[in-house]
Amino acid sequence: MSSPNELSPKSPQESAVETRHVVLPNDANHYGTAFGGAIMSWIDLIAVMAAQRHSGREAVTVSIDRINFITPIQIGDHVNLKAMVNYVGTTSMEVGVQVNRENPYTGEMVRATTAYLSFVALDENKKPAQVPPLKLETDLEKRRFAEGKMRIEMAKEFSAKIKASRRIP
Repeated sequence: MSSPNELSPKSPQESAVETRHVVLPNDANHYGTAFGGAIMSWIDLIAVMAAQRHSGREAVTVSIDRINFITPIQIGDHVNLKAMVNYVGTTSMEVGVQVNRENPYTGEMVRATTAYLSFVALDENKKPAQVPPLKLETDLEKRRFAEGKMRIEMAKEFSAKIKASRRIP
């Protein structure tokens, strides 16, 4: 029998989430392109679903670590979002989200946005809770895990440098 601290590993595929939206006029600016904030909202929603599926718990957004708007998305375009857990620590998870713009008439898909978000799993008392390790099965999953680990380490280093620079001598 395993102890409560021994959680069964889960593959990134087990918690992956995919969803779709259509860009409506209220999602867009006066140029007819989707608001970045609307896209960010959809990203946060799908990313937390992946974090909850992986942890089996409530999860909260700690940070949006990076978001790249690559190609504009127009009113009427279909938007396909895919989220997957890339990296896990003890209580935290990095989730990557890929956003593709799809022409509803031709089916042509173009990468529009990518984002990386960090989440923490919470227990019943709203305290950080341990998350299952990732079961890495493919070279792509291993690469995403390694890159996620680098992003987390760089963020910690950057945060430490900022704090150090604010110290008054």
